[in-house]
Amino acid sequence: MNKIGIVTSGGDAPGMNAAIRAITRVACSKGVMVLGFERGWDGVITNTFTELTPRNVGGILHLGGTILRTSRSPNFRKHEGVKKAAKVLEHNQVDGLITIGGDGSMRGALELCKVSGTKVVGIPATIDNDVYGTEESIGFDTAVNTAIGEIDKIRDTANALERIFVVEVMGRKRGFLALTIGLTVGAEVILVPEVPYTIEDVVQTLETNRNKGKRSGIIVAAEGIGDTYKILKQIEQAAGMETRMTIMGYSQRGGSPTARSRLLANLFAEKAVELLINNQGKCMVGLENGEVTCTDLKTVCNNEKMLNLDLLKLAKTLAT
Repeated sequence: MNKIGIVTSGGDAPGMNAAIRAITRVACSKGVMVLGFERGWDGVITNTFTELTPRNVGGILHLGGTILRTSRSPNFRKHEGVKKAAKVLEHNQVDGLITIGGDGSMRGALELCKVSGTKVVGIPATIDNDVYGTEESIGFDTAVNTAIGEIDKIRDTANALERIFVVEVMGRKRGFLALTIGLTVGAEVILVPEVPYTIEDVVQTLETNRNKGKRSGIIVAAEGIGDTYKILKQIEQAAGMETRMTIMGYSQRGGSPTARSRLLANLFAEKAVELLINNQGKCMVGLENGEVTCTDLKTVCNNEKMLNLDLLKLAKTLAT
């Protein structure tokens, strides 16, 4: 293994830079050259890269985003684009490639493995935390803590004005982020795409709380549940309680990564380089039962990570 490449693709996540830094320094310590392809898979297709060294990745550990930048590449979704990327890697004599990203990035990595002789290892980095084969992805803890800080402030206003606040967090298809945020901020109601709900159930919960003396409340809703503003108006009309909405939006993707996100980045990076040095590929590193593991990319892409519904039950109990 003489030369490896790094790609950050899809949505950015806090801790991607920490992973880039760790991969570069671990690889260089073993005499392996590192190329950073820019703007995701587009950079591989267009042969756009920069050599990474221990010095030029200095000072990026605490930064959000990715110094390599990222994109969602329509060209790479086509077979012709994947074949072109494989040829670029071959032309540059890249022996191994580490792709940092979410579920879509892992699927892209698997497609590349089918047409390329380059060994490919994935590192899960997404605030959605929905990648099969790992209990936690890089950036998830940071996104949760970003939301907690803001919702704690909203709670102050909710209490002062005796209002219900609907807080929309990211999660178009999955509710891992909403569930963890909702549980840790003590939300009265948590709405996730995986669990059907009715406005009547939500209103009943709010009315039960009001009868217990609660005059305010927080509803944490994943964006994938539907039109949250419409839901807000329905709740306000049915419950007769003043209701407001806050959309967290892209702030959850930015900011300095937490210690937890940095730690995972370092551990995953070390494992990924180790696998390539040992001539292993077509896999993704992850965290299982507190240990850094390796899962076949086909297994990762063909399975769905399940939401822990026991946490939802716990959240309901604690919110009474």
